[in-house]
Amino acid sequence: MLEIFQYGFMQRALVAGVMIAIVCSAIGTFIVLKRLSMIGDGLSHIALGGVALGLFLNVYPVLSALVFSVLSAVGINRLRGAKIFGDLAIAIFFSAGLAVAVVLLSLARGFTVDLFSYLFGSILTVNETDLEVMLGMGIFTLAAVVIFYKELFYITFDEVAAKASGIPVEKLNTLLVVLTAITVVVSLKIVGILLVSSLLVVPVATSLQIARNFRETILSSMVFAIFSVVAGLIFSFYFNLAAGGAIVFTSVITFSIVMIYKKSRRKVY
Repeated sequence: MLEIFQYGFMQRALVAGVMIAIVCSAIGTFIVLKRLSMIGDGLSHIALGGVALGLFLNVYPVLSALVFSVLSAVGINRLRGAKIFGDLAIAIFFSAGLAVAVVLLSLARGFTVDLFSYLFGSILTVNETDLEVMLGMGIFTLAAVVIFYKELFYITFDEVAAKASGIPVEKLNTLLVVLTAITVVVSLKIVGILLVSSLLVVPVATSLQIARNFRETILSSMVFAIFSVVAGLIFSFYFNLAAGGAIVFTSVITFSIVMIYKKSRRKVY
């Protein structure tokens, strides 16, 4: 079964998928526990505007999506700080991103093949440039999480106490949403705009069913995410399925199995 990874395109897909699985789990744990699960979905749709802008201007779509998403992430955090509820701030930028995408696509006279690869993911077409960009941004995101781990942990559970302790809560919240935006953009080629939030949330939700502490939640969510990527790639190859959908579907099935297992253990005890 693992013979499929002898092909160059599958090797690139595996490396990119594992990197994305690790990054999504690391960032996803913080945003899920901060009750910002929908920010991934919002930023992914905002990124669509950036992708459309890149295709319209004939520049690398990942770069334009990155700039567009990071600026929107900062804007979302500013609105949240201006007494606007988090979900409302996300909805405002979500709408603006989609509006930009629709306008630019109408000017460009419709959808293109490239756009569809970003909408639904195209992990099997990841090239060397895509892989280098993903690895670079992924390593940067993980490094930021490691460096600011204690501070991010603190603001995740108690922002008031963190602020009283002198921790720059607003700056760290901005950092977190920016890292989320980077993670979303990095993941576009893997699972696509329409499914990227699932990879941020579902492995973490699965991990929360069995993990006993915060660190264990992050590590086990990484394991679940990597398993979903590898299994999804194998299923997509042998059954001719869309890789992004297969990865997310595997993740959801894994969550369901863990939930059933947890409930069965409760009945036993």
